[in-house]
Amino acid sequence: MRGHAEKAFAPSNVEELREIVATAAAEKIPLTVMGAATGLTGAAVAQSGWAVSLSRFRKVEVKQGLARCGVGVSLRDLEDEAAKSGQFFGPNPTEYLASIGGIISTNAGGARSFRFRSVRHHVLGLEVTFMSGETRWLKREELVNFDYTPVMQPATTKNSAGYFLPPNVDWVNLLSGSEGTLGVITEAEVGLFPIAPAILSGVVFFRSDEDALNAVDEWRPVPGLRLLEYLDYASLEFMRPLQANIPAGARAALLVEQDLRSEGDEEVDFWVDRLATHHAFAEESWFGFSAQDRETFRAFRHTLAATVVERVRHTGLPKIGTDFAVPLERSRDLLADYRRHCDAIFPRKYLIFGHIGDANVHLNILPSTPQEAKQGEEMLLHFAQYAVSLGGTVAAEHGIGKNKRDLLRLMYSADEIGAMKQVKSKLDPDWLLGRGNIFD
Repeated sequence: MRGHAEKAFAPSNVEELREIVATAAAEKIPLTVMGAATGLTGAAVAQSGWAVSLSRFRKVEVKQGLARCGVGVSLRDLEDEAAKSGQFFGPNPTEYLASIGGIISTNAGGARSFRFRSVRHHVLGLEVTFMSGETRWLKREELVNFDYTPVMQPATTKNSAGYFLPPNVDWVNLLSGSEGTLGVITEAEVGLFPIAPAILSGVVFFRSDEDALNAVDEWRPVPGLRLLEYLDYASLEFMRPLQANIPAGARAALLVEQDLRSEGDEEVDFWVDRLATHHAFAEESWFGFSAQDRETFRAFRHTLAATVVERVRHTGLPKIGTDFAVPLERSRDLLADYRRHCDAIFPRKYLIFGHIGDANVHLNILPSTPQEAKQGEEMLLHFAQYAVSLGGTVAAEHGIGKNKRDLLRLMYSADEIGAMKQVKSKLDPDWLLGRGNIFD
């Protein structure tokens, strides 16, 4: 997505930011806030007015159980600083170059959201500048001080579509996932967890897709399991040129991570039976305990996503991918619908991978012509409608941004969207912040 701005700013402190906001408010100039620009929905792409980069807000202070950091800090930098004190940030969005502000603004998820849920649940406090010119430090459980109409959430484990508006919402939960449309967040306090004494990680390969899906159902309750990721056969084939030791007969794979008391924990032995029960490749699957092993397996999964994006960019055609999630018990229904339609229209031109522990796998269609791209966009609309019919969400972890606004109407009624717009008007009366994000 491309855009334009008449001016661009990179303030280094709140005072400079407030001056920019005050001028924009007085002169009715739209403001688009930018983080690391790694998002997938165009939320950071200005369409007019001014662009404000928060990349200079780079403070990081780690304490026991929490970190206070500027929103320009990258997820990788936060993880590195936390690790020095034997701690980590629970959610694990796939893109380590994403900024803290970005993952808060989209209420991002990731591989470890299977256990730790989305980013919203780990934000303890926020420093926010509103279009009124006021800067406030808002703590978790500090309720909003205006009336609004509650909006029901889908029955999924995570959701980043529209504003979070349950009864008695607090400021932190409202602002997390608001995609830069309600206030400018400059600093955040987030919770940290102690690193487990031992962490078993692995990539388990299966002889059939059905075996892998059966394993998902059985393994979701495994004690200490914090990551459960899926790669289909097409994903494995896509990666074979880059990873030679994928077993020749593998038809699907699951990535797992489990917190243990020690490397001698009896849970380790249980994996022998688990692999045998589900006909996995016992000898050819990858397991390890070291941080290097975890990074190798993470890079395997991330390289897949990054390579897909790069291939699409090279063709010049739009990336057609889903971020839908459904209730856990409907996960197979959504997968089956993806395959049924894509096999008919895009045989061998699609792949499915992602957060199957959350019933949030990502379908990626790889069109080779503009006509196929148009067909893919039409199919995306069908998949969104079907996900919603199963009780799901059209945006589990990437947000709505600018390029998924039409999908919001599939999920919420006109009255529910109206309730969100009333909150927007309350905090940003002239609709200057993040213009074009979430709403027209």
